[in-house]
Amino acid sequence: MQVEHTFKQYDTELESVRAKVLEMGGLVESQIVNALDALVKADVKLALEVMDNDHRVNDLEVQIDQDCSHIIARRQPAAGDLRMIMSIVKTITDLERIGDEATKIARTAHKIYEEDRMFKPRFNEIKTMVALVREMLRTSLDAFARLDVSKTVEVARQDEQVDEQFRVAMRQLITFMLEDPRTISMSLEVVFVAKAVERIGDHAKNIAEYVVYMVKGKDVRHVSMQEMERQALHS
Repeated sequence: MQVEHTFKQYDTELESVRAKVLEMGGLVESQIVNALDALVKADVKLALEVMDNDHRVNDLEVQIDQDCSHIIARRQPAAGDLRMIMSIVKTITDLERIGDEATKIARTAHKIYEEDRMFKPRFNEIKTMVALVREMLRTSLDAFARLDVSKTVEVARQDEQVDEQFRVAMRQLITFMLEDPRTISMSLEVVFVAKAVERIGDHAKNIAEYVVYMVKGKDVRHVSMQEMERQALHS
C-alpha cells in the first residue's frame, strides 16, 4: 500500500510540473499575441504590459526548474520519466527565450509609438511569418500536452517556411532602403522585429523536437527533414 501511495504521489508531481509547463506556454503565447498587437495597433499601454509581464515568464521557469531538480533528487527517475524531466527543462528554456523575443517586440513598439514620429514602419512584410510562428507554438504545446508526435514534423516544415519568409522580407526591405534612404531607420526596425519572430519559430521547433525525444527516445535535433519524419512517425 505504501509503494502504491508513493507511485501515485510521484505521478501527481510529474503531472503538476507538466501543468506548469502548459501554463507557462499559455502565458508566452499571450505575450507574443499582445506584443504583435501593440506593434500593429500602436498600443503603447499594451506594449508596457508585455514588458511588465516578462517577470511572470521568468518566475515560472525558475519554479519549474526547481520542481524538476527536486523530483530528480527525491525520485531518481529512469527511462521515460527521466526523458520527460530532461525535455521539460529544455522546453522551459525555449519558452523563456520566446518570452524574451516577445518583450523585444514590445520594446520596439513602445519606442516607435512613444516617440510619436511622423513616419512609422509598416509590418506587412512579416504578417505571414507571424501567423506561422503562432501556429507552430500552439501545435508544439499541444503535442507536449498530448504526448503526441504526429504533428511535430509539420512544425519543422513550417519552420522552413518561416525561414524562407524571413529571407523574402529581408530582400524587400533592402530594396526599400536602396530606393529611398529615408526608409532605412524604419526598415531596420522591421528587420529587428522580423528576426525576433524568426527566432520564436526556431524555439517552437525545438519544443517539437523535445516532444519526439520524450515520447520516442529519439534525438532529432540537427537531422534532415526526412530523418526526422522517419524517427518521429515510423520508428
